[in-house]
Amino acid sequence: MLLRLPGTYPAQGDTRLLTRTLVDLDLADGRDVLDVCTGGGALALAAARAGARSVTAVDLSFRSVLTARANAVLAGVPVDVRRGDLFAPVRGRRFDLVLANPPYVPAATDRLPRHGPGRSWDAGLDGRAVLDRICDDVHRVLAPGGQLLLTQSVLADADRTVERMGAAGLQARVVARAPEPFGPVMRRRAELLRSRGLLLPDQDHEELVVVRAELPDAAEVRRVA
Repeated sequence: MLLRLPGTYPAQGDTRLLTRTLVDLDLADGRDVLDVCTGGGALALAAARAGARSVTAVDLSFRSVLTARANAVLAGVPVDVRRGDLFAPVRGRRFDLVLANPPYVPAATDRLPRHGPGRSWDAGLDGRAVLDRICDDVHRVLAPGGQLLLTQSVLADADRTVERMGAAGLQARVVARAPEPFGPVMRRRAELLRSRGLLLPDQDHEELVVVRAELPDAAEVRRVA
């Protein structure tokens, strides 16, 4: 059970799916891990418990940073929690593994909330305001051979995520899927999404996916070439 300050994103199905994938693939053990959009720190704690050599967590929300720091202390695991926008707080560093559970819910506008809980899920008209930034920039913080695990809804176009990561030089594919019943946010937004053709008339769940991407190391690039 995690401590959660009001306004901090609660660990839900997407967090659980990404945690299971992380553990099943055994990607954290002995590695330097970065968790972006950490929220209350659930994924950062999972990486630390899975044997990560170091764990750094980042979130834009001051409340989330406080919550993640408190949860790390309560769990007795070392996590360096920093406040900032995605990769800015770790500029110049490289990680073996990056975890990301970013906002991905399509919204009524491209204008992103600056405050409040909606900042944890609203991601512009197509749900990709944060996803595209991660796809384009994660290679800058990955060590050669480093990997990314990212979770999102198919409503925000998982195929586009794979394609965009490929364009950035990463080898990407979907490695896990799970249905997720609508929670309060999706129930409130269902009619809007139906009007855009993103949901079937009687649909009451979405499909969550985990995308795994790898930055090839120099030796592998030379072999392919």
